[in-house]
Amino acid sequence: MAKPTILAVDDDPVVSKAITRDLRDRFGADYRVAGATSGPAALELLTEFTLRGRAVALVVTDQRMPGMTGIDLLERVRAVSPDTKLLLLTAYADTDVAIRAINDIGLDYYLLKPWDPPQDKLYPVVEDLLGDWRDGHRDSADQVRVVGHRWSDRSQEVKTFLTRNHVPYTWLDVEREESAGELVELAGAEHADLPLVLVPDGEALRNPGNRELAAALGLHTLADAPLYDLCIVGGGPAGLAAAVYASSEGLRTVVVERDAPGGQAGQSASIENYLGFPKGLSGADLTHRAVAQVARFGAEMVVAREAVGLRVKGPVRSVVIDGTDELEARAVIISTGVSYRRLEADGLEALGARGIHYGASASEAAQCEGEEVYLVGAANSAGQAALNLARYAKRVVMVVRGAALEATMSQYLVERITTATNIEVRLGCEVAAARGEEHLESLTLLDRATGRTDDVETSSLFIFIGAMPRTDWLGDEVLRDDHGFVVTGPELLQRGQRSWPEGRQPFALETSVPGVFAAGDVRLDSMKRVASAVGEGGMAVHLVHRFLATT
Repeated sequence: MAKPTILAVDDDPVVSKAITRDLRDRFGADYRVAGATSGPAALELLTEFTLRGRAVALVVTDQRMPGMTGIDLLERVRAVSPDTKLLLLTAYADTDVAIRAINDIGLDYYLLKPWDPPQDKLYPVVEDLLGDWRDGHRDSADQVRVVGHRWSDRSQEVKTFLTRNHVPYTWLDVEREESAGELVELAGAEHADLPLVLVPDGEALRNPGNRELAAALGLHTLADAPLYDLCIVGGGPAGLAAAVYASSEGLRTVVVERDAPGGQAGQSASIENYLGFPKGLSGADLTHRAVAQVARFGAEMVVAREAVGLRVKGPVRSVVIDGTDELEARAVIISTGVSYRRLEADGLEALGARGIHYGASASEAAQCEGEEVYLVGAANSAGQAALNLARYAKRVVMVVRGAALEATMSQYLVERITTATNIEVRLGCEVAAARGEEHLESLTLLDRATGRTDDVETSSLFIFIGAMPRTDWLGDEVLRDDHGFVVTGPELLQRGQRSWPEGRQPFALETSVPGVFAAGDVRLDSMKRVASAVGEGGMAVHLVHRFLATT
C-alpha cells in the first residue's frame, strides 16, 4: 500500500524546506512528506492525492500566508478530507485566531513558531496526531471481524467490549451483507452461534463471553503474582491515575477491571474541559493514553474479571474475583465508578439492548447515520453524546424532564446544542413507553405539564439519566450511604462508624476498612468530573504510602 501523506505548507521557501526536512527526517520511513509554498498549491496537491486514492494523514501549515491564510486552507482541507489531522503553525499574536479555529473548523492543534528543536516541540505533537489518525485507519486485513445481527443483545455487547478495549473490528450484518452469510457458512456456524468473532490467526469464536474473547485477543485475564503492594479495583480515570502513580513510585500494582479500561468517561465522545487539551479529547483517546502510561510503568491490567468480594486476612486485603480466584495485596483502592441508572418505562426492559443504549460510543453513533434518534438526559455526558450523534444522525431529539438545559449542563455545551440545526430539545418531557418486535420501533413521549402523549418512530434510544455505584460486592464491612456510595475519611466517624480499629484518625480517602481506600465517582460526595477523579487517584496512592508506612 502507498504510504499516507504529510503535507507541509509555508509561503517562505526557506521555512517550507526546513519543515519538510524535519518531518521527513523523523517520519519519512512511514509517511510520504510533501511540501507546498501557498494555499492554492497545497489544494492542488490535495486534489491530486484524493483522485489517486492516497490518504493524507496530516496537513501542517503556517497561518500568515498571502492570498489564503492557514486557517482558510485548513477549512478547505477539512471539507475535502474530513479525517485529515490539522496542525497550524502560528505566531503568539495569532493564538486567539487559532483557538477560535478549534471550534470553527475542528483544528486539531496549533504550535507556536519557531519549532526548534523539533525533537522537543514539533515531533511529540505530530506523533500524537499521527497516532490518532492511524487508530482510525488500520488495515482491515488485520482487524477482528464480528458477524451477527444488528438487533442482537450479545452482538451489541461484543462490539462494545471491543470498542472499549481499543480493538479495531469490522462489523458484518448477516441480514444486510452477503459476505456475512458466507463467513457463517464457512465457519460451520448456525444462528445460535452468533455473534461469530473471527480473530486473525485464531480460531473462530462462536458467541464468546467477554473473558473468552479477551483471552483470544491476547488481553490479560489472569494476575501474574500471588501478592501485590496495591490492588486497584476499577480501571476508570481514578483507577488508571492511581496505577500510574503507584507503579511509577515502585509499588507492585495490579488493576482489575470488569469490562474495559476507561469507565463511564471512556465512552464520552468528547471531554472538552480537561486541562491541557484545548480542542478536547475523546474518552477513548484519554483511556488509550492512560493505559499506555500504566503499561510503561509496569502495572498489570487484568480485564474481563469482576470483583465479587473483599476479605481482610491480617495484614493482607484479598479481592475475590469471579468466584474463587483471589488477588492479595497490602492495600486496595476501590475505583469502580458508577453505571448509568436504568430508565423505567413500559416495554423498555423487554427490548434489552436492541435499540436501547446506556451511554454511547463513537461506533454506536456511526451506526445511526441518516436516522432519527432520541436521547434522554440533560447532564454534560448527554450533551456531548447529542453533539456526537448529530454528526451522523439525520435528527437528534433530546428528551429532558427539566425546564432548562442550563440547570444541569455546562454553558459551552448548551450553546452548541441550541445552535445545531439537527438537534431538537424537548423540555418538560419524558419517555413513557417503548414498543417493538425484534427491536425498538417507537416511543411514547409524555408532556409532564399537560399530560399529553406523542407517539414517535425511532430505532435508537440513548439514555443518560444519572448513575449508581457498583458496590454490593464490598459486603457490610465497608460503610456506604443509602445509595451505595462509599463513605471515607473523617465522615466515617460522623456517620456513626462504631469501631474504628486503628489508633489514628482515618486517612482522607480511607474506608471503614483500614488499608482500603476509595477514589473517584464511587466515593460519597465526589465531584463526578474526570479531572477530580484523576486527582483522587493520585491522592489515594499518597495515602496508601502513608498507610503502608504504619504497618
